[in-house]
Amino acid sequence: MDETLVDWEEFRATRSQLGAAFIRILGYFREDGTKSVAAIEEAMRARDARGLVMPAHTLKSEARQFGAERLGALSEDIEMFARRCVESQVSPEEYLPRVVELRTLFEQTLGALEREANPLVQRRPASFGRAAPSY
Repeated sequence: MDETLVDWEEFRATRSQLGAAFIRILGYFREDGTKSVAAIEEAMRARDARGLVMPAHTLKSEARQFGAERLGALSEDIEMFARRCVESQVSPEEYLPRVVELRTLFEQTLGALEREANPLVQRRPASFGRAAPSY
């Protein structure tokens, strides 16, 4: 588990709270997050600060629901910067490196969440005594 990407206690709390709906909600996060990242990238290409605000806000909220604090923080940073750009009527292009970083962080985070959520993922058993033979 990558401790720097996800607050796993928060992840487990959400998993427990959502119960049987957890996997479905995680699937929505995959779909919505992919759309949000694409919308943020498109808004940046268009130098549209206003277009950055809502998808960054949505991604921030959904990421934090699963304990994905780094992704939530970066999304919030982009959202707040975009809001300031709208208020000042300036282009958001200064934040291009942060927007570029967003897709990679989203993909890494989603991968970590999905690996942890997959019931078929083989967990390392606690080692007692000798190691199991390898054939």
